[in-house]
Formats: sequence, C-alpha cells, structure tokens
Amino acid sequence: MKLAVVGGGSTYTPELIDGFARLTDILPIGELVLIDPAADRLDLVGGLARRIFAKQGHPGRITTTADLDAGVADADAVLLQLRVGGQAARNEDETWPLECGCVGQETTGAGGLAKALRTVPVVLDIAERVRRTSPDAWIIDFTNPVGIVTRALLQAGHKAVGLCNVAIGFQRRFAKLLNVAPSEVYLEHVGLNHLTWERGVRLGGPGGTDMLPELLAEHGDALAADLRLPPVLLERLGVVPSYYLRYFYAHDEVVRELGTKPSRAAEVAEMEKQLLAMYGDPALDEKPELLSKRGGAFYSEAAVDLAASLLRGGGSPVQVVNTYNNGTLPFLADDAVIEVQARVGTSGAEPLAVPALDPLYAGLVADVTAYEDLALDAALRGGRDRVFKALLAHPLIGQFEYAEALTDKLIAHNREHLAWV
Repeated sequence: MKLAVVGGGSTYTPELIDGFARLTDILPIGELVLIDPAADRLDLVGGLARRIFAKQGHPGRITTTADLDAGVADADAVLLQLRVGGQAARNEDETWPLECGCVGQETTGAGGLAKALRTVPVVLDIAERVRRTSPDAWIIDFTNPVGIVTRALLQAGHKAVGLCNVAIGFQRRFAKLLNVAPSEVYLEHVGLNHLTWERGVRLGGPGGTDMLPELLAEHGDALAADLRLPPVLLERLGVVPSYYLRYFYAHDEVVRELGTKPSRAAEVAEMEKQLLAMYGDPALDEKPELLSKRGGAFYSEAAVDLAASLLRGGGSPVQVVNTYNNGTLPFLADDAVIEVQARVGTSGAEPLAVPALDPLYAGLVADVTAYEDLALDAALRGGRDRVFKALLAHPLIGQFEYAEALTDKLIAHNREHLAWV
C-alpha cells in the first residue's frame, strides 16, 4: 500500500508518522512518500520520519520528493496538509482584520476567506494531477478551511473526505474523564467544520447512556475553561461547543485580546524553528513533546482510522468526517459539506441521521453555509464583488462598511496568490 502526504515537510508530519508507525495492524504501509517543495524542511522531517519507523520496527519505506506527479503516482491515498503562503500569510490573516474590529483567524471570518481563496485553486490543481496518475486514489483533506476545501474537491468529482481533529480531541478528553476507552465514547457531533457542538456523549454507541449531563455537572467549569467560555453558557446550552465557537459567542472579547499580544502565527513560527532544530538531531527518534503545543492533537490516529476504512474497510465503521450533507440536515442543500458521524468504508462516507437541530444552532449553521457557498464561488471564479459578497454574508462581519474595507485589505495582502487580481 502506498500513501502520499502533500505538505510532508510540515512540522505536523511527525505526529502523522507516529500514528502510521504504531497502528500498522489496521493500516499496513509499504511506501510512504512525503512531498514538499521546501527541500530543507523535507530533509529534516523525512530523516526523523525514517528514525520513528525504524524505532517502531515498521517495515515500510519512507521517501521524500519535491516532484508532486512522481510522488502521488500509483498512490492508494493522498493526504493534503498544505498551507499556501506559509506562516507569513497566516500572520497576515490574523492581523489585518483586526484593523476593522473583526476577529483575525486563519479559518473563519475574513482571514479564513483569504485562506480559502489562496488554497482552493492549489488543492484542485493537485487533485487533478492525482486523478491523472492515480485515478482510484482517495484524497483525505486536512487542509483548512476543511469544509470549503472538501466541498471544492467533491464538486469537482474527486474521491475526497475531509478530516478535522476537533471531534477526536473531545472523544479522548471525555473518555479520560469517564475513565473508559476512547472507543467506548460515541459523540453526537454535529455542524460544519470548525462550527460544531457535542450534543451527546454516549457510552458504547448511538443507543448508549448519554453521559453529557453528568460531564457538564461534574466537569463543566474545567471544560468551559478549556474553551475559554463562561461556565454558565455551557450550563444553559446543555452542549459542549467547539472552541472555534468562541469567535462567535465572545467575538468582541477575542478581538480585544488579539490586539494585545502576538499573533498565533508568530507563536507557531517560533515554535517551528525550535521543532525543525530538534528534527535535525540524528538521535531523535520520536515526536518531541513540544509538538503537542503545535496543534493537531490526535490527528494521526484520526487519519490512520479514516485511511484504513477507505482503503481496506479496516478502520472504525463510524467516524466524524466532512462530507456531503445529502439530506442529513434538511435545511441545507444536499451538496453542502457538513461535519457529523458517518459510516465510512471503501465506497466513501455516508452521514448518519441526526436529531433535528435547535434553531439556535441551525440558524448559525445555515448562515455560515451561505457564506461558504459564496466563498467557494469567489475562490473558483475570483472577482472583487464575489469577495465582498462572501464577507458581507459572514456572521462575524455582516456590515457594509466592514465588508467593503476588508475586501480591499484581503486583496492587497494576497495579490501574489490570486491569479485574477
């Protein structure tokens, strides 16, 4: 079995390699190709990846290349984890929206739109090249904004499933609090990528006992602290929102905070320098502890599980993924991409039925889906007017004055990445 990772020079990659090395029973890999144009980073990451495999006794071969077409040729699955423009572009996404009093973040709001505009054309080009060399390969997308990117892939006819680590992070956290194995925890996880709520935490599967009321009663303060939201909000809602909901539920507070400290991109860029220095140590043969602060916790386990199900039917039969709605949320179009529990196998992902969404959540999901419709249109066809409409539709912006100013800022900061400018 051959897997290819586009963006293999990412500092995230050793997290992924660790999962591949440990979980050979469900995903036996003969060849793993790390693909990245940044040769210096790729050499460091590739060296550490080989040492991790060697330490775990993994028989697979790890190769590195800057040649995308050669790297994905004859692959069974291709994982996308790229960042167009790198941390420098991310830093801009997180700063210029603040000039208009709007949140600066890489996956939502104006910054999220900028990333989508840069990313969608690049990903679609990669996917077309995968289709030419490996027409049967599955594409697993971890590239943000996952919902928009996955929708672009699916609408272009690619065999694609989107993946995020938010759900598996909650699953692991709840399992620890309940003192059970993660496999015993079934989440009633619903929404869009980076706009989700845990409406139930059931033991043993969909029909099991819902432990969410107990978790909120006994650990609500700690959960709220992790999300940086008031405990009373979780108490009133009776659900656990994704930490990305803080940008909606406490927008102005977040904007004030972001204006008083370095951007997350600046923090990550410094962390990456340290990580790459560690990766260059020939004695290092495991992922360093510092990587846990980089983000993407449990990404490897989620990716292995998903790839195993898509390629061999050997992973968990039900997983949280990003895929077409297909009537699951009846107030959205079938071709909207949602993030829910789905039955996953070699034929793809089929969302499971979910109880009706309360208007409090359905309204926000519908609003953000409308924004994503417009964002994808802008990413595919370009044009200032399309960018403006997407910004005006976003719930975190929504005012003419802000949308107008943010449109000009977005274009000015992304000229080199937008072919239509």
